[in-house]
Amino acid sequence: MPETRMLLKNVEDPALRTLAGYKGYGGYATLEKAYRELEADEVLKELEESGLRGRGGAGFSMGKKASFLPRGGGVDKYLCCNADESEPGAFKDRELMQRNPHQLIEGIAIASLAAGIGHAFIFIRGEYDSQADILDAAVAEAYEAGYLGKDILGTRRDLELVVHRGAGAYICGEETALLDALEGKRGQPRPRPPFPPVQGLYDAPTQINNVCTIATVPTIMELGAAEFAKIGPESSPGTAIFSISGNIARPGNYELVLGTPMRELIYDLAGGIPDGRELKCVIPGGSSVPALSPDEIDVPLDYDSLGKIGTFFGAASLIIVDGRCCIVQLALRSTKFYMHESCGKCTPCREGTRWM
Repeated sequence: MPETRMLLKNVEDPALRTLAGYKGYGGYATLEKAYRELEADEVLKELEESGLRGRGGAGFSMGKKASFLPRGGGVDKYLCCNADESEPGAFKDRELMQRNPHQLIEGIAIASLAAGIGHAFIFIRGEYDSQADILDAAVAEAYEAGYLGKDILGTRRDLELVVHRGAGAYICGEETALLDALEGKRGQPRPRPPFPPVQGLYDAPTQINNVCTIATVPTIMELGAAEFAKIGPESSPGTAIFSISGNIARPGNYELVLGTPMRELIYDLAGGIPDGRELKCVIPGGSSVPALSPDEIDVPLDYDSLGKIGTFFGAASLIIVDGRCCIVQLALRSTKFYMHESCGKCTPCREGTRWM
């Protein structure tokens, strides 16, 4: 089956990195419509009715999360784009930022409008140095064109966007640890409640979303919430970019409609296991989620279907393991990673990973 590209459409064209190239494919048209023709509540309603779920792992409704922020002016509010892609096996955000940065920027601007936000950050993984350079250049172009900054498109709406480079800590992918790192502190998860929509960055209401979640927003505004909601299963509409790596013939990123059977991704698109070897297991959402056996790979790739068989959608990052691999060695290697990256804040992780 072919891919269904919404986030990765036209990425073969290197000109897509530039403002002129992106606009050549219709880019920023939905931003102009949202800012010039719609009220913030109308944009928020579109996001809620689209059914878009967070692509970072939790699968929570993006529109509902935005609706938790207080409405109206007089309160500083922030949007944080979580681009700290540190889960082993995940590399989809990297490709999107590298090849189509303006779609992310457009999504941030529209999502900020919906929640009445005037300050936004992209917190990018420190090792993604070249991708951060690309984002910096794209943000500068967007400022120059009037899509960011003061009085966007003459609408008296403002948005300041900053690309912030992390310092290479896995724990900063957790949303509240990301907030601490943005504030210049050591990245450590915060106790909750209060939750970020109530008390987040600088103790102000804050919306936090993953790269692929926010980059989907222009597509929702282009199609309309009702049409977007028809794509894929009712509980998980839209597409997702799946990273697939390990013992696979054609590793890479594939954008598919949610609900596509895992077997089709592994064998039809990614070419199956090389040299006729046998599949041993699949880790479906990055290395921190439970593995699936070969007789479980006919499961649809969506949040609820994976949850029903005891694993998680996670970072939509499949790690393929063939018969040559020792599962004990694989488990030890991944446990050492989590031991090294533990923030040390809770006993089961701080002590348990060392005991294991």
